[in-house]
Amino acid sequence: MTVALSELLDVAHVVSLPLTTSFRRVDTREALLLEGPAGWTEFSPFVEYDDAEAAVWLRAALDFGWRELSLPPSAPQRIRVNATLPAVDADAVAAVLARFPGCRTVKVKVAEAGQELSDDVARVSTVRDLLGPDGRIRIDANGAWNLDEAEHAIHALAEFDLEYVEQPCATIDELAQIRKRVKYMGIPIAADESVRKAEDPVAVARAKAADILVLKAQPLGGIERALEIVEEAGLPVVVSSAIDTSVGLSMGAYLAASIPGGLSYDCGLGTAALLASDVTDAPLLPVDGQVDVRRIDVSPDLLNQHAASVERTAWWLARLRRVHALL
Repeated sequence: MTVALSELLDVAHVVSLPLTTSFRRVDTREALLLEGPAGWTEFSPFVEYDDAEAAVWLRAALDFGWRELSLPPSAPQRIRVNATLPAVDADAVAAVLARFPGCRTVKVKVAEAGQELSDDVARVSTVRDLLGPDGRIRIDANGAWNLDEAEHAIHALAEFDLEYVEQPCATIDELAQIRKRVKYMGIPIAADESVRKAEDPVAVARAKAADILVLKAQPLGGIERALEIVEEAGLPVVVSSAIDTSVGLSMGAYLAASIPGGLSYDCGLGTAALLASDVTDAPLLPVDGQVDVRRIDVSPDLLNQHAASVERTAWWLARLRRVHALL
């Protein structure tokens, strides 16, 4: 998909949205929104990502905003989602989960810098108490553990009946080894960073280093590319997000609705609940544990209200120019 830079600059809006709870030491989420002929779309790679990595996100944004989508006839109109729990203290867990009504699954962030395993145990234990025995708990370490730390932590958290462990270690080789070490426990290993930040997103599947792939539409270059990865990898998938606005989440919802054969796991697309404000009067919030598969109508008033500062807007537009040149 090729779109002239001048056309993008004419329809670009940079916003800065406050979070309800600090997430990986971030208190606001910045995003560049574009109004394309097919609808609103989002370009929001994290600020620390270099231009080459960000270019994949822009490719996804252009694909979603400038191409009409057709869902399979059997596609669901709503997608089941999990609650996402940042690395909060145990006494703050209930308040965060209350923002995700009806969600039967919770993804718990663990291995936060400056915290101990005991903090993770307390957080996951509280989630289990609140969910009861039928609720599903998955943990996400974002690749922060080494092999021995991962094995020790998984043993410590296994008593809470984990659905799976997401990216316990950073490398594919480490994932393959930890998968072998904990296989007897019956706890699957999911890969996220080893998919979306890899030159070859299917390498982790070929190496038999994961049981589940976590897919995010923006970092993978768009819905079509993500579906190609699903077909090639041949593994169950979880469609997730990167604390997007509701616009970015709608891209994920369309991806989730397009997965052949449907989904076995709840999706990480309920994170609008972690935003204190959004860019639409009808945000893609979880209702009865589900979100709608729909395009988002952006509110001009909210765009103005949450417009980023002059300096941050200039930074994002300069980034857009550089990244567009790479495409």
